[in-house]
Amino acid sequence: MAAKALDLFQAYAQEKLPKDGGYIVSSFFDRSSTYSRYEVVAYSTVKSLYLTEEGLTFQTDGNKLFILVEPANYSRKFVEPVNRDSNAQIPHRFSELNIYTAKNQTKVMVSRDPVITYSSFTVLKPTGVNFALFFYNLEGVMQTLEFFFAETLNKEARVPSPDAKKAAKYVAEGIKKFSIW
Repeated sequence: MAAKALDLFQAYAQEKLPKDGGYIVSSFFDRSSTYSRYEVVAYSTVKSLYLTEEGLTFQTDGNKLFILVEPANYSRKFVEPVNRDSNAQIPHRFSELNIYTAKNQTKVMVSRDPVITYSSFTVLKPTGVNFALFFYNLEGVMQTLEFFFAETLNKEARVPSPDAKKAAKYVAEGIKKFSIW
C-alpha cells in the first residue's frame, strides 16, 4: 500500500514530492504549554523546489489555512492573534476565525477562509518536537487530514477527544475551500 503521508524533508531528500501537488501540515508547539499553531498549505504545479537554511521553498501558488490552539490559562487571550508575539501569532483577527471552545475551555481557532500565497512559499524546517508532514493528494485525503487533526489536537494540544473530532471538522471544512485545485 502506498504511503498517505511522509515527513516533508525526508520526502524531498528521497525525491518523493510530486510536482503536481499535495498538502503540507506544519506544527509550532509552545515549549511551556499546550499553546499550538498549525499551518496547512496546499500547492499544485510546482515550477521549482529548493532547500534553504530556513526550510523548503516552493516556486508556485498555494493556499494556507491557520489553526491556533489556545489553552484556557493562556494569559494573552484578549489580544488579537495577528497582534501577538511572533511565536504565538497567526495572520488573522478573531472575526476572521471559526472558533471552537472545548469542554476544558481550550479554544481551537481555524481560518474562515484560506490565505492565498502567490508565486512562492517556504515551509520552515521543524525544530524540537515540531513537524512538517506531506500528505499525498490521493482519494480520501480529506478524511485522512481530518483524522490526523483529531488525533494531534487530542494528543499534542490536549483537546478532549470528542471536542478534537469536532474541531478537526472545522479544519477539514477550511481545507475544502482551497481554490488551488
